[in-house]
Amino acid sequence: MMSETGFLEIFSDYVWPWCYFITGRIEQLQIEFDIDIKWTAFPLHPETPTAGLTLEELFAGRPVDIKQVLERLNRTARDLGLPFGKRKRTYNSRLAHELGKLAEEQGCGQRYHMAAFKAYFAKGLNIGLQSTLLDLGTSVGLPAQQVLEVLEKRTFEDAVDKDWKRSYQSGVTAVPTFMINGISLVGAQPYEKLAQLMESSGIMKRAWVEGLCE
Repeated sequence: MMSETGFLEIFSDYVWPWCYFITGRIEQLQIEFDIDIKWTAFPLHPETPTAGLTLEELFAGRPVDIKQVLERLNRTARDLGLPFGKRKRTYNSRLAHELGKLAEEQGCGQRYHMAAFKAYFAKGLNIGLQSTLLDLGTSVGLPAQQVLEVLEKRTFEDAVDKDWKRSYQSGVTAVPTFMINGISLVGAQPYEKLAQLMESSGIMKRAWVEGLCE
């Protein structure tokens, strides 16, 4: 029997490009399927200082050709029609995730998540700074005073800690990871694979997509 609605959990981090690259596919899933999305914060590089690290510092000691990696990422972004700036540094995403919890509580979570990805990858902004997050939060409709209070009092610190704990308990070791009805799919999967995941999990397509409604 097919489920009428579904709940798709996505483990992700704002600083991982392949999480950014699947955002368009997620939006398409929401158009085609009767699905709700829950973004769960995953700690990819929690040790990153507030000032950030150069990419050379991030990959120090590992056989990574940074120039080659960036060229590949730029090609992928162009193919997907996503803006992608000239990245030189990586930043700590912890506070951005905490502010994301406020955005979800206020009903603008999806807009915030998309804005956070673009702030980091398209504009190269330091999403670990309060000033950046204040602009980011207010750009999606959050009151400035409320944003500052959350960032200064760390109101959603426990909520993000719970996300991190859930990630570990669920055995998530890479992002993006998609989880629904006990089924997991790891990596920046093509849209067809994600659609198959929905169908195999018993998630129905929206009636108007199937042409059943005018």
